[in-house]
Amino acid sequence: MKIRLLAGSLIACAISLTAMAAPVANPAECTSVTTLTLPDVKVTEAVAVPAATAGAVRVAHCRVAGVIGKEIKFALLLPDDWNRKLVMGGGGGFVYQIDNQARAVVNAGYATVGTDTGHQAAAVTDASWALNNAERQVNFGYLGVHRTAEVAKAIVSHYYRSGAARSYFSGCSNGGRQALMEAQRFPDDFDGIVAGAPAYDFTAIGAQFIKDIRSAFPDPHNITEPISIATLKAVETQVVEKCDALDGVKDGLIDDPRACKVDVAALTGVTDTQRAMLKAIYGETKNKDGVIYPAQPFGGEGEPAGWQAWITGVNPLTMAAQKSPSLRYGFGTEMFKYLVFNDPSFDYTRYDLSTYKKDTAFAAAFLNATDPNLDAFKTRGGKLLLWHGWSDPALTALASVKYYDQVQARDPNVRDYFRMFMMPGVLHCAGGPGPDTVDWAAAIDEWVEKGKAPDRLIAQKRAGVGAAATVARTRPLCAYPQRAVYTGTGSIDQAENFVCKP
Repeated sequence: MKIRLLAGSLIACAISLTAMAAPVANPAECTSVTTLTLPDVKVTEAVAVPAATAGAVRVAHCRVAGVIGKEIKFALLLPDDWNRKLVMGGGGGFVYQIDNQARAVVNAGYATVGTDTGHQAAAVTDASWALNNAERQVNFGYLGVHRTAEVAKAIVSHYYRSGAARSYFSGCSNGGRQALMEAQRFPDDFDGIVAGAPAYDFTAIGAQFIKDIRSAFPDPHNITEPISIATLKAVETQVVEKCDALDGVKDGLIDDPRACKVDVAALTGVTDTQRAMLKAIYGETKNKDGVIYPAQPFGGEGEPAGWQAWITGVNPLTMAAQKSPSLRYGFGTEMFKYLVFNDPSFDYTRYDLSTYKKDTAFAAAFLNATDPNLDAFKTRGGKLLLWHGWSDPALTALASVKYYDQVQARDPNVRDYFRMFMMPGVLHCAGGPGPDTVDWAAAIDEWVEKGKAPDRLIAQKRAGVGAAATVARTRPLCAYPQRAVYTGTGSIDQAENFVCKP
């Protein structure tokens, strides 16, 4: 560890030596990055990539790849037309390969980097790489992102002969957990951070997943579909019909599921066994010590990427990849097998969470980003945006509300540096009937650069794919605890007809 700390200091020194120079991008010099000498870092590739007319990355750039330490791989994109800023993108799930959820920002002039956090795997739900490997576990938990951020800054400084004026992090799901981990553990790494649907209480999420799959799949040797997608759609229709208009406008969206009171016992079209399963899934995750993880809000049950994919299955993609009927099944069992117990024979049907706190204490120390103390991040002038879809079938949005409330409880001035936006009708990271597309990079950049704290952001719902996509609906997102309220006139599909109110 001392070697790594020294390496970080030397990298920081390399950044400072070139920070005052004018930024220069010379594509002809891209390959020279392979000769850059950094402690404990090997640059394996530096290739000039021409502009393209299609694809996620369209601008001309220098693509740099390398390895930090023994096996932390990274990929860095350096645009020819650089805006002097760096964005690191998070990685989803168990990060089975190099992932950069912010990769497309290179088209706006940002340098951008992603990492595999120190391992490769067969699938995003595969955690077997962690078995009895403390280095990989810690790299995945928090260290891999930090080390990659330092290395990326050093390469940026070398290539452009100028340090990045601003550095940002943006990620969703596990990438959102990484985002909060950076704010908590490494407050000096980034000027602004965007955390989407963060899986920040990682071990508690695992407990919820185990609770749910025990209910949905009581027999791991006889995996069958506990409830059809048609029945789930019927359940969602009943929920929406009861709760849609509570916000004053009937638009197919549940504005705040906390106001939605549905008696599961009164749902029609479900069997008694299915009704019991629904009650378990909607309910809090508890043991004898109390609540481990918040409840699952109503909404998103019948969406194609909703409950069938994440909770109830049977999902053919996850079955083919890992014999997991749902994503919660895959993530939950793998977490307890390889990150909690280091025991591939772990049987979820025999685990009742009664000893959860003791069992997960060690894993929580490097996986969980639950610390509400953001004083260091606040002091250095950092800004944090958190967003979450209310209909998220993967990670309950109530957990994000809980974290924001905890930060606010210890710091009443939380809005000076931390704001949260809840997204009605939005699934996990994207999807669902609600407007789910926001320019988060522009929002955090404007707050950091201009000091303009966001009170209202515009979300879009697009119809179609690629260049043929059109904007079907816009809706304002209001800084929590405010919400968008219809003015009573004009189209409900246009953001200008809504105002933010408590």
